[in-house]
Amino acid sequence: MTTNIVPDSEARGLVARLPVLPRALALLARLDRPIGWWLLFWPGAWSVALAGGAGERWPLIFWLLAGSVAMRGAGCVFNDIVDRDLDRKVARTAARPLASGAVSLRTAWAWLLALCLVGLIVLLQLRLYAQVVALASLALVAAYPFMKRITGWPQLWLGLVFSWAALVGWSEVAGALTLPGLLLYAGSIFWVVGYDTIYALQDREDDALIGIGSSALSMGRHVRGGVTLCYILALTLWAIALWQVRPQLLALLALLPMAAHLLWQTGTLREDGADPLVKFRSNRFAGLLMFLACLVVGSA
Repeated sequence: MTTNIVPDSEARGLVARLPVLPRALALLARLDRPIGWWLLFWPGAWSVALAGGAGERWPLIFWLLAGSVAMRGAGCVFNDIVDRDLDRKVARTAARPLASGAVSLRTAWAWLLALCLVGLIVLLQLRLYAQVVALASLALVAAYPFMKRITGWPQLWLGLVFSWAALVGWSEVAGALTLPGLLLYAGSIFWVVGYDTIYALQDREDDALIGIGSSALSMGRHVRGGVTLCYILALTLWAIALWQVRPQLLALLALLPMAAHLLWQTGTLREDGADPLVKFRSNRFAGLLMFLACLVVGSA
């Protein structure tokens, strides 16, 4: 099965044309894999749209995108610093720049600081309330790389982290963390658990061998059912959030494309080969469908 696994570090496109050190730094921050920052960005864009800020506050969406690129990169660098020894033991991650020795630990820390400075620039574009909300995520971010060592459900912690932009965007536009924004965040957590469980299918053998936790291992033979349940919970919470903003049938109908896409993921999922990666990456499109739903309801 490992022969079908796509490694994390593949220098392709523009990244492949960079000099050696910049290329290694780009790979360290996963700049060659934009799916990660898309998934971090979408919950923030949803909240801005659902709160009615997609028109007047449209520059905020672009700031959130810039922040997602920088902070996802910073998170990947920090994760690789913590996990560099484990990464050498997993087929998919053995070629990562720190694990392979292409980048030194000191250089990785300097690169992490540079990415955080970009995040700081984005933070300064927000109002004080939203700044405090954004900063509150740092403890969760710092703890995430250790979760796979102490729990069989690190994807749940990832959900808390990767959904946080929903709280930031909502608090910036609405001025407070009100119920619709909290429900949007809660639904996003289950969405993240679902799609990252699919992603974790690629590493089940290696994770079991080196003794680290993953929801794909914890669900055992019930991955399809477990992911389906996560997606149903996400859709339910999102439906309530949209209904809170617009108590009309339109709010629920707007979710149908997203629901169809998520059910397609689980209904056609194959748990080996390249399919888990294909299904995982399709969540970039799922995020767009949810954004359109929020835009329709928030602008109605």
